[in-house]
Amino acid sequence: MDFRLTTEHEMVQKMVRDFARKEVAPTIKEADRKQEMTAHVLPRMGELGILGICIPVRYGGQGMDYISLGLASEELEVIDTTLRVVMSVHNGLASMTLFQWGTEEQKEKYLAPLARGEKIGCGAFSEPGAGSDFANILMTGKRDGDEYILNGEKMWISLATKADFAVVTVRTKSDVAKPSEGLTAYIVELDRPGVSRGDIHGKLGVRAGSTGWISFQDVRVPLENRIGEEGEGFKVTMTAFDHGRYTVAAGATGLIRASLEASVAYAKERSSFGKPIARHQLIQEKIARMARDYEIARLLYLRAGWMKNEGVRNTFETSIAKHFATDASFHAASEAIQIHGAYGFSDEYDVERFMRNARGAMIYEGSSEIQSLIQADYALGYRKDKAVRCELPAYDSQAWQS
Repeated sequence: MDFRLTTEHEMVQKMVRDFARKEVAPTIKEADRKQEMTAHVLPRMGELGILGICIPVRYGGQGMDYISLGLASEELEVIDTTLRVVMSVHNGLASMTLFQWGTEEQKEKYLAPLARGEKIGCGAFSEPGAGSDFANILMTGKRDGDEYILNGEKMWISLATKADFAVVTVRTKSDVAKPSEGLTAYIVELDRPGVSRGDIHGKLGVRAGSTGWISFQDVRVPLENRIGEEGEGFKVTMTAFDHGRYTVAAGATGLIRASLEASVAYAKERSSFGKPIARHQLIQEKIARMARDYEIARLLYLRAGWMKNEGVRNTFETSIAKHFATDASFHAASEAIQIHGAYGFSDEYDVERFMRNARGAMIYEGSSEIQSLIQADYALGYRKDKAVRCELPAYDSQAWQS
């Protein structure tokens, strides 16, 4: 087993780190206070190639591997979770889903502009009454000749008001043995007649990003926009969640690191009882756990990334990585506030934002409770990976970069 990063991996780390620290960090507090996404963020991420980092060059991407996607997600969330959310939604839920399931025509029409950063994508899955219980979504799609007519509403959709395209899963059949068998997925242009959308304000965290709702009223979508076959929507969506959870795990690892770095710096500067608080054992215990959890979380997401590179299913491994990293990031951020004392309770320091942001990741892309159920089913033998008709392609550097 080789744990070393390649030269290309280190270049990705540096490029993304420089962008986040130099171009986003100076304004992120103000964006968080205003609850608005900074206008230059998405165009700049597209310009730098971050939005197509793990998509082959022939489809407009950078041709890097899946580990590079994880490394980029970690570096972005060190500065703010909203940056990593872009990776989860645009790359994980939209681009990688099209890369895995899309036809060549769909890849040319939709994936290529997403990978080049010319268009923004999102995943529209959750509904006002269905999140964790995804198989029972209510939004419908009815066949009408060579079109489908979509009706319903999606809620808690990241980049809802910023995206040009959305991967949308709806119910196309109700007379099925299991609710999950009646779902179908589509790629939908969000400027189609009948689409309306808006932002949600007043969120606990991830305030410098866009989270909203999308309403579909008699929206007509051509047959060629269907992703996969009719009835495959549940499988399409579950694989999309695997991609999204991977980036969430990597990003939460970055938030642990950010909490650790902030705590170490403050503990060395702040003194009490005649010495820096870094010399107090109870403070050292908190910092030691952050350091330990960072290393564990990093190894877990790198393992999942390596499996993706090899073309090996990683639903179980990605679930563990997401579950551990998100829980650990919330604990690390909370302890960082404790180390900062009263100052940690204000937005003078970043750690209060870290904790607010960390809380959401324990819910979205499959809550911590859902991850526990997934892992238990694997351990008990109730769940085993079954082949899907379209597997995520293994990484091939020569093919992807040509």
